[in-house]
Amino acid sequence: MKLAAIDIGSNAARLLIADVLHYKNQPPEFIKSNLVRVPLRLGFDVFETGAISPLKAQQLLETIKAYKLLLNAYGIKYVKACATSAMRDAQNSKEIIQKIKDETGIEIEIISGDLEATLIYETHIAEGLNKENLHMYIDVGGGSTEITFFQNGELLYKHSFNIGTIRILKQQVKEAQWEEMKDYIRTHTRHEKKIVAIGSGGNINKVFSLSKKKEGRPLPLSLLRDYYKELSHLTVQERMRLYKMREDRADVIVPALLIYTNILKWAGATEILIPKIGLVDGLVRTLDEDILHNL
Repeated sequence: MKLAAIDIGSNAARLLIADVLHYKNQPPEFIKSNLVRVPLRLGFDVFETGAISPLKAQQLLETIKAYKLLLNAYGIKYVKACATSAMRDAQNSKEIIQKIKDETGIEIEIISGDLEATLIYETHIAEGLNKENLHMYIDVGGGSTEITFFQNGELLYKHSFNIGTIRILKQQVKEAQWEEMKDYIRTHTRHEKKIVAIGSGGNINKVFSLSKKKEGRPLPLSLLRDYYKELSHLTVQERMRLYKMREDRADVIVPALLIYTNILKWAGATEILIPKIGLVDGLVRTLDEDILHNL
């Protein structure tokens, strides 16, 4: 069975098409068939003006129309579409979502930050990890950062902070918000012997590819700090030229590194695993569960 999920974030909209294989008495297997990303950058409108501009709204509509054509080409019957931080904050999100539904038939759900953290946990990244350690899952987006703690395969705590790469670029993050994040992390990690950090998002994936590390090997905090220092001293154009980055990656990678390094430092973690999964993977898994429950 093929399933699809759409994640409309503050920086980009993603479509994941996956094959789902079911086995008797075993968990399902998810194989990615296609992953499409369009850098809509809705957060640049919303975090500055409080609304999505007519131009961005039209670009979003055209993106979903294109995704609909791909869904038809793949013969996909089931799709789950969600929007996160930028659409949560946009004053005109309801009208835009209604227009998209009217013209494409795809219904987009605006999800809370806490639900976003829960869906990320649904990627089942906890499976196969040392159950004795406390695992801290960090998902950094354009508008928010979701932090989820789990141990022994159980979700313990989750929280969403309105600290994201685009908000930082737009100087929309106050010192009190950083302090709130720091207090939250220190409260939940102060009595733990070892914290295993796990990161997701396009920025940390890019850093991992730049590092030339082997798949499954963690990135040390010291390396993240080195990249932050190095990239901070370059212009966006220089980052694009020297590191072969797209423009929509080159501007947000520095604030992303700032978020990751702060979180690891406050948690006392010395390295971070990069499994290359995210919200869209969790959406596909929850869609599969919903379908099975309704059969």
